[in-house]
Amino acid sequence: MASKSRSKRGAGASLFWDLLTFDRLMTNTVIHLIYWAGLGVIALGAFGTIGAAVGVALREDSVMGLMLAIPVLVAGLLVVGALVLLWRSFCEFYVAIFRLSDDLHVLRQQADAERAAPARTTAPRPPQPGM
Repeated sequence: MASKSRSKRGAGASLFWDLLTFDRLMTNTVIHLIYWAGLGVIALGAFGTIGAAVGVALREDSVMGLMLAIPVLVAGLLVVGALVLLWRSFCEFYVAIFRLSDDLHVLRQQADAERAAPARTTAPRPPQPGM
């Protein structure tokens, strides 16, 4: 019955109604945007690390400046790599949680449909002659 009323409203109205009633969650799209924004912030941190290493190397005119800059660069890039993996895992966790929610919603609809189906098929039978 719900699909009939949705088809009468049209695709745009159906999308709007799904968003208003939380039948369709837009969290996956939002999480993708947050993921890319977070990667941008992490990239800014990587550029800052590279800039710090170059600044240390340029400030010291001796070999000691270069000896200090290389570990700063390597450690900074390792931290940035760990942050990228950690950020990815957090975002994947949130996507997995919301997909589980979608799956539970579908399972609930199927269970409701199965409960409603036997009620429709078990109509009272007329008494049979001779019994």
